[in-house]
Amino acid sequence: MAGVGSAWRLIHTLRVRMALTTSAWLFAISGLILLALYLALQHSIDARPLDPVTVRKFQRKSDGTLMYKTGETFQAADLESVQQAVNQSTLDMLRNYSLIALAVISLISLLVGWFVAGRMLRPIDAITSTANRLRATDLSQRIRATGPDDELHTLADTLDNLLDRLDTAFRAERALVADVSHELRNPVAVIQANVEAVLADDRASPQERADALAIVSRQTTRMSRLLDDLLATARRRSGSFGDERVDLHEFVTDVTAEHVLLATERSLDLAVHASPGPVIYADPESLARALTNLLGNALRLAPEGSDITIAAGSVEGWAWIAVRDEGPGIAEADQQRVFERFRRVDDSISPSSHRGSGLGLTIARQIVESHEGRLVLHSRLDVGSTFVIWLPDRADASRGVRSGQPPEQDPLGER
Repeated sequence: MAGVGSAWRLIHTLRVRMALTTSAWLFAISGLILLALYLALQHSIDARPLDPVTVRKFQRKSDGTLMYKTGETFQAADLESVQQAVNQSTLDMLRNYSLIALAVISLISLLVGWFVAGRMLRPIDAITSTANRLRATDLSQRIRATGPDDELHTLADTLDNLLDRLDTAFRAERALVADVSHELRNPVAVIQANVEAVLADDRASPQERADALAIVSRQTTRMSRLLDDLLATARRRSGSFGDERVDLHEFVTDVTAEHVLLATERSLDLAVHASPGPVIYADPESLARALTNLLGNALRLAPEGSDITIAAGSVEGWAWIAVRDEGPGIAEADQQRVFERFRRVDDSISPSSHRGSGLGLTIARQIVESHEGRLVLHSRLDVGSTFVIWLPDRADASRGVRSGQPPEQDPLGER
């Protein structure tokens, strides 16, 4: 039964079907050609079987008379009948040889089709072998197809590119899990230590309990920010954006109003300068998350009593939102690193109580880029930083053709 099953599976393989299909088509075409040739010859020549006439045999005597020899006869035919019989014999020979040729052609075409199909389907065998070697923990296998640059080669290259993207995504996911585990381990350990050492101790003084509660509150706030950023990452990757028409002036004003109380607690002055007019199409909740992350960074890093400027406008067909602070600034060599996941340029800049999750700027950039925009940084050490969100301005097509890339300059001007 196992042999029968293997033979049945072999018959249903693509290679066998291609070989049989090639052989069948070649057999049909050759048969039609030979049949047409046979019919053409049959109609062009006069052919029929020989129709002989039985003739009695006579013998001439010495005196010149003919004498019939009893029981002796022979077959005779005229010249035309003989020619027709020769033509019939030729047609019969052509028919027989044609049938033999068809059988030979079928066998040869089957063998050639089997060989050619194997050569053509070799990339598919490589794809299958590579897919069988893939594991959830190892996506490093590649097809690396060779041979002519045909459709199957293109398919193999496409799958290799897909595997590259999947491998990159899986590596990023594993790195994210490792980073999140590392980030959560410390606050959880701090909370556990304070609960066990102070809050669970009946002999702890009220002041010790108050200090422990403050520490626990700060750590839970830190974990809450981290979880919010992780949720924003998951939502961005799920493709659940719902673009809406967003008036930039109202949007910036509303988001900034939510941070006034936090700014007041640190004696910071929030100044809003939003020009009316620019309109974008975006997911308001996601874009608000990006702007909130930028404002959160500014509120944590800006010195007490300093100013934070939030502005919006439009330049060359690009709408922009800028957040400027008077914080410590970021060195030019570190300006791209701040957008990396869980990357903090200098933890000494802000106290642990005001430290972010390490995902804020990463999430902000991803959200902006998913809206066909760019997030750029302009910063100088000991002067401050300006984060600018550039998005396509959809307000008025008459403003001119939008350039391929947003302007490089700081829309709030150099400081």
